Amino acid sequence: MPRFAALDLGSNALRLRIVEAAAHGAASWKEVASLRAPVRLGSEVFVTGKLTPGSIGQACAALRDFRAAMDEHKVDAYRATATSAVREASNAATLAERARREAGIELEVIEGIEEARLIQLAVSRRVALHDLRALLVDVGGGSTELTYLDRGKSVFSISLPLGTVRLLETYLRGPSAITTDRARLLSEGIDRAFAEAIPHLGHLPIDLVIGTGGNLETLCDLCPMPGGAGGVPRAVDVGAMRALLAELSTLNDEERRTKYGLRPDRADTIVPAASIFLRAAEVFKVAAIAAPGTGLKEGILEEISAKFFHVWDEAQEVDVVLAACRRLGRRYQFDEKHGDLVARMAGRLFDELTPLHGLGKRDRLLLQAAALLHDVGDFVRYDGHHKHSYYLILHGDIMGLSRDERAVVANVARYHRKSHPEVAHSNFRELDKDARAKVRSLAAILRIADALDREHLGKVESVVPRLDAQHGRLHLALVGTEDRSLEEWTVHAKAGLLAEVFDLAVVLGERRVSSVPKSAGPVSG
Repeated sequence: MPRFAALDLGSNALRLRIVEAAAHGAASWKEVASLRAPVRLGSEVFVTGKLTPGSIGQACAALRDFRAAMDEHKVDAYRATATSAVREASNAATLAERARREAGIELEVIEGIEEARLIQLAVSRRVALHDLRALLVDVGGGSTELTYLDRGKSVFSISLPLGTVRLLETYLRGPSAITTDRARLLSEGIDRAFAEAIPHLGHLPIDLVIGTGGNLETLCDLCPMPGGAGGVPRAVDVGAMRALLAELSTLNDEERRTKYGLRPDRADTIVPAASIFLRAAEVFKVAAIAAPGTGLKEGILEEISAKFFHVWDEAQEVDVVLAACRRLGRRYQFDEKHGDLVARMAGRLFDELTPLHGLGKRDRLLLQAAALLHDVGDFVRYDGHHKHSYYLILHGDIMGLSRDERAVVANVARYHRKSHPEVAHSNFRELDKDARAKVRSLAAILRIADALDREHLGKVESVVPRLDAQHGRLHLALVGTEDRSLEEWTVHAKAGLLAEVFDLAVVLGERRVSSVPKSAGPVSG
């Protein structure tokens, strides 16, 4: 039977889980190995911005042990992720390079929104969410991810710079009990972070708050809610947690370890963790926090397993990304109808040009994402809006896209108008060779698709492309209204990049007038 491994390099500890699977799904998993190394990568990072040489060395030693365990158990597939502490460290590349060289592990530094996606995947496989409005709260060492699910579908997700180790480094250094002044600073820091999420979440109905993270499991042991919550057998009693927090704050680290049997790296993080969960419970008015006992590692394993057994839902993956693009676009009041139309036409052009560009399904999705969001920069200012679009996309949260993929999407949107991609432009120069080639191909397609809706009036309702590679031509049959002279002129004006990249001339075919009402349904995979 195949074996899979998930590696989680968190801010407070490194973890490895190896399972054997008879089929896809946690129900078929058999635990093979579970290792934990108490390496606090977040130590100093949230103050200095750098991983210490000592923590890098300890992490690499732990990763060598993890590699040995994976080799011993003959793991078929793995994914190693690093989260908040590493992604914020200016010397993160040093750790990634040493992990590759010393342990043979390819380390992926993921963003908070990817953490949220994987945790959502794990929770949704464990808890029946199709009839609930649920808020997922994952408290880690460096960040807290909040995800709102409406009957199992993600509606909003945000990663807050709020974690147990971060709060320790900022407000609670030292092993002593917590003074009134430091408790007040801790509370104010948590409130400031939550203030970013409350405008988006405060008005939404919530049936259940679900917590994840190692500290929540400990709190569930110390403050159990009889009967659980929302059908989840284990849950934290918020009232009991409030009383426990008050007592824990009067104790030093050694006293907490002795009285409650806590590990050293749990005795100091339990106070900031309880403070975060308590604030979440107060803000969203719940008496219990469900604890399904799952998290990032299980989300990784779910995805690896599904892809290995060929049951991964690619269509749903596309829908998740496009839905995230729409959420970002709506935040900046974009022209959604125009974005949808351009995305549909760009997809048709991409498919027809496949023999020339040789790109895959994932690249098609990146093109659709760029097409949806190419004009989002209008929110800042129309003049130079392509550059504003680049910035907003690059720094936005798009669930389902990696940082590198988002950089490609941002660049494709950047070049939907005006100048062509050039290495003189820093945004383009920062991409690797393969990404630059991809951006040129996708931007060439997007420029044509965008030109077909030049006035944002839907005069061209659809396009039927036909590639004539032998004669170097791309024929476009347009369906729509009779008066589309500006769109046709704009196609020729913006066809230069297509000619550069694919050595194609655009030929517009005979005009076809639509005989049916316009359809402006949203773009999908």
